[in-house]
Order: sequence, then structure tokens, then C-alpha cells
Amino acid sequence: MSAQILVVDDEPDISALVAYHLARASYRVRTATDGADALRAVENQLPDLIVLDLMLPGVSGLEILKELRRRPETHTLPVILLTARKEEQDRIEGLRLGADDYVAKPFSPQELILRVGAVLRRTSHAPKHEAQGKVLRVGPFLLDPGAVRVEVGGRDLELTPTEFKLLQVLMERRGRVQSRRKLLESVWEVTANIATRTVDMHVQRLRTKLGAEADWIETVRGFGYRFRSDGTLA
Repeated sequence: MSAQILVVDDEPDISALVAYHLARASYRVRTATDGADALRAVENQLPDLIVLDLMLPGVSGLEILKELRRRPETHTLPVILLTARKEEQDRIEGLRLGADDYVAKPFSPQELILRVGAVLRRTSHAPKHEAQGKVLRVGPFLLDPGAVRVEVGGRDLELTPTEFKLLQVLMERRGRVQSRRKLLESVWEVTANIATRTVDMHVQRLRTKLGAEADWIETVRGFGYRFRSDGTLA
């Protein structure tokens, strides 16, 4: 059965346009017009992905995202933000709060469909592929692709699917600098010319979760990021 997408937007024309193109791409689509309506829809039936507008009446899209990330049942639910181009700070805050991607208005319907497909592949289908991967042990880190589990110093780390994939790629390529463009292609499966701030914000959020071990992910100024290779166990 095709993935179910919940579209949350208070503008009927935008909502109808997004729903039309998603349906044409064989997705099942539901819509909500505000935050309360969106949370009720999620409670009634958990979607596979949410396309969430930031500018909603009453409860903002950022508040909805924060609530989704707070709840255990929706903590890893994929979310793509729809934002106006002038809302850069809101886009950054959305990525910090755990959004998987964003599409700026006015948007290309084809780009939106590609972004939805890419996010669904890495959040829904990636674990089946990763189950064949090797358990990675580097310093205090243990990453088990089959169980989709990460330990740092013996404690379980709670990551979103995108954060997990980002950490896995960095660990697999430890000691080698990964450009932002290369990470976009490997983790987000995006080759289009989009802002690389998405990578920076996810690295920042991942480092925050790593706490005292955050310095294992090194910034190589002018090039990208690198996972330290010292302390490798396997």
C-alpha cells in the first residue's frame, strides 16, 4: 500500500495543489487546516509523513513540530516544512527542532514530490537495507544498523531516522572529510542545488544529543565534516 501523507496548510489553494500532486504520484493524502486539526488527524491515524506549513492560524507549525517531537509515538515521524522564502530563521528553528527537510514557497510540485520520496526512502525503507550492514564500533560509539540502535558510552541514544543515517555515513567514512554536498547526496538523497544549511543544522542537532562526545564530529573549515578515526574497535 502506498504511503499516507498528511498535508497541513490553512490556504485551501495550496493544500489542494499539494494534495493533487501527491495523489498523482500515487500517495494517499489527508489534509488539515490548522494545528488542532493536524494533531487530531495524527491521533486518529498515524501518517507516514507530514507536509507542514509554518504559518498556521492559532498554533504555529513550529509549535506543532515541537509537540510531535515530544510525543513518543510521533518522535521520529518524518516532517517536511513548507515555508516562505523570507522565513529563514523559522526554517533554521524547524531543522533544529527535528524537521527532516523543508521546501520554500513558491515551490515546484516536482521538487516537493522528490523531497517526499527521498525522506520516505531513508525513514521507511532504509532500515530494511541497513539490516545487512555491519555493526560499527568507534571509540565510545556503537551503531547497529540492523537494530537501528546507537550507544554512546553504554547509553542508548535516541535519534531521528535522518540523524541516524547521518551518523552512520560519518562513522562508515571515519577519518575522511565529507563535504556538505556529498552528505546531502548520501543522507538526503538530494542532488539538486539546495541550501546546505540543512546539513549544518542536522550536524548541530546531532552534536547536541552527543553531549560530551560531540567533538567526535569535527568541522573541517571550508570543506565539511569528519568523524574522528582514533579509537576504532571494528
